[in-house]
Amino acid sequence: MTFSLPIDAEANALLDRDPLAVVTAITLDQQVTMEKAFNSPYVLSQRLGHDPSATELADFEPEELIAIFATPPALHRFPKAMATRVQEVCRVLVDQYGGEAVGLWADVTSGDELYKRILALPGFGKQKAQIFVALLGKQYGVQPTGWREAAGGYGEEGSFKSVADIVDDQSLAKVRAYKKQMKAEAKAAKA
Repeated sequence: MTFSLPIDAEANALLDRDPLAVVTAITLDQQVTMEKAFNSPYVLSQRLGHDPSATELADFEPEELIAIFATPPALHRFPKAMATRVQEVCRVLVDQYGGEAVGLWADVTSGDELYKRILALPGFGKQKAQIFVALLGKQYGVQPTGWREAAGGYGEEGSFKSVADIVDDQSLAKVRAYKKQMKAEAKAAKA
């Protein structure tokens, strides 16, 4: 898999090589731009001086981790809440998957099981869980039986609805257009 987001090339390379970076990015992907969320694991690695493990982040002194997240430029617009959330997700990875992010999906036998595992992560609702299932299926080759159905509309072949569909500048533009349309429709529905 090769991430091709409009972020630092090293950030894309980290997402390619480190499953925990992908889990961290998708955890952060709310109320900030997709680019910010997916670049932040790289910035975190730079600030730590190495690529962290789930065990390291789970065991980090919470106030120190918050300070790392809050250092300008902050890793998220809500650094305290999201440092806490990333730490909570890492604790689940340690407690349930041996500290390995790939454990979240390595032995799943169905899309439904994958979806349920992801949905059980702290801060993951239906939409985020579906997007992550789609991302794993479309870009990481994690394709247990029924993964497209578990991903809902995000799993559709040829769709351009989320980070799962971005492979180049053209697909990025299509995803941005879709998100803009969804926001406009939501705004119109409220009016």
